[in-house]
Amino acid sequence: MQKDIEIKVAPENLDNTAVILHTLAGALNIKSSNITDFHVLKRSIDARSRVVIYRLQVRVFIDEEAPKEKFAPAYPNVADQKPVIIVGAGPAGLFAALQCIQNGMKPIVLERGKDVKQRRRDLAAINKQGLVNTESNYCYGEGGAGTYSDGKLYTRSNKRGDVNQVLEIFVQHGAKQDILIDARPHIGTNKLPQIITAIRETILAAGGEVQFDRKVTDFILSEGKIKGVVVNGEEQLLADAVILATGHSARDMYELLHEKNILVEAKPFALGVRIEHPQSIIDAAQYHCDIRSPFLPPANYSLVEQVEDRGVFSFCMCPGGIIAPCATYKEEIVVNGWSPSKRNNPFANSGTVVQINLEDVSGTDPLRMMNFQAAIEKTAFQLGGGNLVAPAQRMIDFVENRLSVDLPKNSYLPGTKSAMLRDTLPDFVFKSLQRALPKFGKKMKGYYTNEAILVGVESRSSSPVRIPREKESFQHPQVAGLFPCAEGAGYAGGIVSAAIDGINCANAVLKFQ
Repeated sequence: MQKDIEIKVAPENLDNTAVILHTLAGALNIKSSNITDFHVLKRSIDARSRVVIYRLQVRVFIDEEAPKEKFAPAYPNVADQKPVIIVGAGPAGLFAALQCIQNGMKPIVLERGKDVKQRRRDLAAINKQGLVNTESNYCYGEGGAGTYSDGKLYTRSNKRGDVNQVLEIFVQHGAKQDILIDARPHIGTNKLPQIITAIRETILAAGGEVQFDRKVTDFILSEGKIKGVVVNGEEQLLADAVILATGHSARDMYELLHEKNILVEAKPFALGVRIEHPQSIIDAAQYHCDIRSPFLPPANYSLVEQVEDRGVFSFCMCPGGIIAPCATYKEEIVVNGWSPSKRNNPFANSGTVVQINLEDVSGTDPLRMMNFQAAIEKTAFQLGGGNLVAPAQRMIDFVENRLSVDLPKNSYLPGTKSAMLRDTLPDFVFKSLQRALPKFGKKMKGYYTNEAILVGVESRSSSPVRIPREKESFQHPQVAGLFPCAEGAGYAGGIVSAAIDGINCANAVLKFQ
């Protein structure tokens, strides 16, 4: 017999099998000896009361053996099968490639950037020297933006596809089993490169291709159908299906589509700052303690407020994290955040952004939101003074509209400069943040403090452009065989949702073929 129940466990007993068995037996009113096995399905921290606990959803096997199930998708050799070109080696592109293989098609993945190992040198140059390689950076390269910006796997995309399938594939390629059960699964920037490399090796072993330093610069079209792509301005690659999974920062791809009269649309996005606190402040607020228990992970938070019908919200919260310089063009400032797997840095940071609506930016140009975004990033660079030094302000100074005399120690490696952030943010964004932050402080004790630093600008929360596609076929309405995919097309927001969309696009290609 099997039963699914929920139990509560103290943090110090989370890995104590004897205590869990005893708790399960008591909850089911049976003897511990009758429990032949149990599987934890989900676990989450409940910090609503002063005593913090873990809630475990558990499948209990009573007087019967647990089934020995193992996730093992088949990857046949597709070296001689029909090719599918996949533009971009982020989560959408890589998972589309794996699904193409399962569907008996040969993926050819074209990535403008470098492999994960080679990317490290360019990231070191960004962090230490403020030098941006426009083809290899935090956003461009194998694994996409998620590889070196945390690997958070939390998603609400359950209706779009099988979230567990994505998590199982990560585990199959080296991620810890914990991601299958954690309420907010997380891999860590230090672990993801090896996992991404393993996924690439699976693709290559099955006869697929993954090519680096290969930038798609044009499309080959005939009578409203895709026939292939042009790479690096000269080489032609032919295929009847192209999955476009370029991520939310590939502005040149949006410009190319627009120049070729392939429909793109302006899309709302969000803009703001990255806010960093000492992790101890967040721990104290969330766990109701002076010092966090060694049995609890660094605490996170999620905050949202409406300011005159405009949403202000935190996202991509990085406990024990680091603020990273994520510009993809020279003389622009873009910040993001990441955490190592242990989340053991002394700071906690989160994007804190304001909703930008289409009516906020005048005109009819489908690229106007993108251009608006770029202009703000350029202003931030100028305000910082160069070399990716970021403009920054203490939190209360920002709200009370005064220049910070000094700035607290922080994790942003290129450095910060005291500046009036309202000089780079649109006025409605500044005023929305100005009103929301004290309200956040009322929701979370200790949040509203001058020990917190605001670093500008957080501008790549999502794509400012949508590449439309038909609901059933996943193809562009004007170009048969062109499959806009994931974050860069405006249909996903995060690693897991992008991976799901890649899988869905690969399945759509199979129907098309």
